[in-house]
Amino acid sequence: MYRLLLCFRYLRTRYIALASIISVTLGVATLIVVNSVMAGFSAEMHERLHGLASDIVIECHASGGMPDPDAHLDEINRIVGDQIAGSSVSVHVPSMLGIDFNGQLITHHVNLVGIDAETYDNVSHFGRYLLHPENKTAVSFDLREDGYEESREGFPHSGWGHRQKRAREQKYLEAERKRIAELSREAARLASGKPQKDSTEMVESDGPSISFGGPTIGTALPEGLREDGAGDSPVYFDAETEQYPGIILGIATCSNKSRDAEGNVRDHYYCRPGDDVRLMFPNASDKPKVVNQKFTVVDLYESGMSEYDSTFAFVRLDQLQDFRGMIDPISNTTSITTIQLKLIEGADLNAVRDALRQRFPPDTYAYSIQTWRDMQGPLLAAVRLETTILNILLFLIIAVAGFGILATFFMIVVEKTRDIGTLKALGASGSGVMSIFLSYGLLLGIVGSGVGLIGGIAFVHNINDIASVIEKITGQEVFDPTVYYFTEIPTILNPFTLAWVMAGAIAIATTASVLPAIRAARMHPVAALRFE
Repeated sequence: MYRLLLCFRYLRTRYIALASIISVTLGVATLIVVNSVMAGFSAEMHERLHGLASDIVIECHASGGMPDPDAHLDEINRIVGDQIAGSSVSVHVPSMLGIDFNGQLITHHVNLVGIDAETYDNVSHFGRYLLHPENKTAVSFDLREDGYEESREGFPHSGWGHRQKRAREQKYLEAERKRIAELSREAARLASGKPQKDSTEMVESDGPSISFGGPTIGTALPEGLREDGAGDSPVYFDAETEQYPGIILGIATCSNKSRDAEGNVRDHYYCRPGDDVRLMFPNASDKPKVVNQKFTVVDLYESGMSEYDSTFAFVRLDQLQDFRGMIDPISNTTSITTIQLKLIEGADLNAVRDALRQRFPPDTYAYSIQTWRDMQGPLLAAVRLETTILNILLFLIIAVAGFGILATFFMIVVEKTRDIGTLKALGASGSGVMSIFLSYGLLLGIVGSGVGLIGGIAFVHNINDIASVIEKITGQEVFDPTVYYFTEIPTILNPFTLAWVMAGAIAIATTASVLPAIRAARMHPVAALRFE
C-alpha cells in the first residue's frame, strides 16, 4: 500500500514530472492526429481509386481492339464465373478535345472512353461522381433540362435552357452578320456601278476555328445545317431542339480553380452541359485516320482525383464503336478495348487475376490483366511508406520524453536517497523500492497518454474548425482544395491505432524508469542514511 501512496505523492508534489507528462501528452496527441489524417487520406484515395477502376481490368493493346466481347465474357464466366458480381466492356482511345471559349480555342488531351451506361455502374462508382442528381442513379447521355447546379454551389445554369438560349443568340448573331454582309456588298455594288447579282453568297466568320478536317468550330454554316460524324455533306440540324452525341467531361478538362481578391476559391468553366465541343481521335483501321466529331456536353464528372478529372471523357459505347469503325459491317460483330470485372465480396483478386492470365497468356494475347491495386500500386505504396516514416519520426517525440523521464527519475533517486534508506531500514525490500519507481513511471505514462488521447481525439473532431481559425490568423490556406481536391480534411479514428499509440507511450515511460528503479533498489540502507 505504501508504494501506491508514495507514487501518488510524487506525482502531486514533483512538478518536474509535469514536463515529462506534457512531453508524453504532446507525442501521443500528435501521433493520433497524424495517423487519423493519413488514414482519412488513405481511405478516401482507396475509395475513389477503387470506385474509378473495377476489381479486375483486362486491356487489349492491339489497335483494332478485342473482337467479339460476348465470347470473351462467356469464357471468363466459364473460368471464374462464381467469383464475378458484374462486368462491363468499354473502348478507350486517346483524343484531342477542342472547346470554343469566347472566341478562343482551348485544346486538351483526354482519354475518351466509350461505356455502356447500363452496366458501367455495376463495376464502378461512375454515377455518383456526376453532377446531375438523376444521372447519379441512372446515367444518360441525353441532355437534361436543368438541375446541374443543385449538387455544386456556384455552378452556372446548364441544360436545355442554357442550350436553347445560346442557340437563339447564335441565330441572331448569324442573321446580323448576314445582314451586315449583304449591306456591305450592296454598298460596294452601288459604289462600283455593277448590276445586282442573283446568286446567294456564303458568308464565313472571321473567328478562330479548330481544323480537324471538314467544317470547323467558328465557321458559319448555312442556317439549319450541321456536320455529321463522318464528314459527309451537311444535314439539317437545329441546335435549339437537337443535340449532338452526348459526352460527359471530367470537370478539370473544362474548368480551372483560382482565388479572387478575398482569397476565396472560385471555379471558372470553359463549357458546361448544353455546350458543344469537338474531339479528334484515330479510327481502328490498320491505316489509322483522324475522326473529327462534334459532341454535346451532357454532364460533368468530378471524382476528386485530378488524374481522372483532368484526363477522362465518356461517351456512349455503341457510338464510339461506330465512329472508330469497330463494328464489322458484314457480321455486325463489335470490338472493344477493355473488360472490367466486379468480384463478389471476399473474393481473392490475385487468384482471379492469375486464373485469367493463365487462360489469356501474354505470349499469345496482347492483353494486360491487372487488379485495381496493381494499377495503382506505386501511389498506394507511396502513401504507405509516407505513413510509416511519419509514425517513426513522430514516435521519436515520445522517445525524447522517455529520456526526460529517465533524467527526472535519476534526480528523484538522488534527492530521495535518505528516504530510500529510511524505507529499507524499516524493512522495505529492494523489489519493493524498485516497484515504487516503476509504478511511478507507469503512472506518468498512463496520465500523459490519457490526456494526449483525449486531446488528440478532440483535435481530430474539430480539425476543420481549427484549420479555419489558423487560416484567419495567418492568412494562409492550411488545406488548399485546389491542390488536394477535398473540401474538408478527411480523418478516421482507428481504435487499433489509438490502442498501440497509448501502449507504446506507456511502455516507453515505464522502460525509462527501470534504470533509476534498479539504482534505488541496490542502495544500502546505512549508506543511504549517511548520504548528504
